[in-house]
Amino acid sequence: MSEIRKMPPTHSALLELRRNLEQAQQGHQLLKRKQEVLSHELLGLLEDAEEAESQMRQRIDAALTALSMARMRMGSERLLWASMAQSAEIQTTITTQTIMGVAVPLVQADVQAKPLSYGLGETSVTLDEARLRWIEVAEHLAHWVETVTTVWRLAQELQRTRRRVNALEYVLIPNYEGAIAHIQSVLEEQEREAFIRAKRVKAKRAAEEEQGEGGAGE
Repeated sequence: MSEIRKMPPTHSALLELRRNLEQAQQGHQLLKRKQEVLSHELLGLLEDAEEAESQMRQRIDAALTALSMARMRMGSERLLWASMAQSAEIQTTITTQTIMGVAVPLVQADVQAKPLSYGLGETSVTLDEARLRWIEVAEHLAHWVETVTTVWRLAQELQRTRRRVNALEYVLIPNYEGAIAHIQSVLEEQEREAFIRAKRVKAKRAAEEEQGEGGAGE
């Protein structure tokens, strides 16, 4: 920023500073608009993210409770043996969309429960309950990840945008305005001095001409 203040007090420098100031002001307006849109988007998404996280915590708690019940009924060894069977097949697709220049994920998960590979008589009904609970967690995990990641990325971009807005508003634009005011003042002073010198030269010439005419008349 000190380079702005050090620019020479010339008309070309003044024109350059005015162009730069105009661009900075336009950039400031665009960034302010972006900041407003990001803030609006975040306010809407925060409620969804909080709801998604609350529901995900409830589902995970329910799945952990069901798993704990299965361990109590079956014992850790039998539970470990039964858990080696694949309960479901998950296919995940991740694409992106753009919100105000920010790439955010679109996550889709297709959860297909697989047939049981163990006999019902070999396990407790609590294991089936735990299996269903964890499949439910997997089914909703994609939405939770998508929502939380989107909120985090938009919040990061909002923070960066605020820093840029503040830098323009409180540093760059005032520096340009101060430099322009300084150069205008110097140029105006130079013009006044040039005007005064020109008047003096004109008055001196007029006096010399009068003296010359007076000498010729004699």
